[in-house]
Amino acid sequence: LGPEYKDEEIGDFLRKQNIPFKKLNSFELPNAVSGLIEQGNIIGWFQGRMEFGPRALGSRSIIADARNKEMQTRLNLKIKYRESFRPFAPTVLKEEAANWFELDKESPYMLLAAPVKKDKRFDVQAELKRKSGFGKLKVARSLIPAVTHVDYSARIQTIKREDNPLYYDTINEFFKKTGCPLIINTSFNVRGEPLVCTPEEALGCFMRTEMDYLVMGSYLLDKRLQSVTDRDEGWKKNLELD
Repeated sequence: LGPEYKDEEIGDFLRKQNIPFKKLNSFELPNAVSGLIEQGNIIGWFQGRMEFGPRALGSRSIIADARNKEMQTRLNLKIKYRESFRPFAPTVLKEEAANWFELDKESPYMLLAAPVKKDKRFDVQAELKRKSGFGKLKVARSLIPAVTHVDYSARIQTIKREDNPLYYDTINEFFKKTGCPLIINTSFNVRGEPLVCTPEEALGCFMRTEMDYLVMGSYLLDKRLQSVTDRDEGWKKNLELD
């Protein structure tokens, strides 16, 4: 329900700022982005109309590989700037949701929590006995540890292609590559700030965090190609604790 920025507007903004980018069409983008996620990269995802509500749903999202047991800590400390143990939520292809979660209905707005299926869980009792304190929270509890809570639940967004074709196609390409039909989906912001709305806000958040790539419309930005001279770290002092 929120504002939308067309490809022409995004392209004009990037060119005026002399930002290096690669332009991909709608057929190339899902394959390229899913490959970057598989390689362990963190992606800022800026597409279509901004969400209006309590969750990022694939329009202003940060996306990554839920199978990576280090991803939860990395996202929290390097992107969201909050406690390392906080879990993230997955977006899963609707038709595959029941194979991974004990969920018998749609959850398009990421408002329902359900247990991870038992055949996707790990037996962690022996390892938990060897850990203490916060160490227990970092034990990988399933094949998708970055989105699995300590009680084996996850807060799930299911997605159908007709709801968001580009986002769906990207996750589906990831599924084809890895056998995993879901990815991490967290809101495109840092702690204490609202979702990014404009291309300028998305670029700012991308540049001052440790995201690896930014996708805005058809434009793919590689952090390694960006000019980072005087990186302003002072803004972190204004972040309110949750």
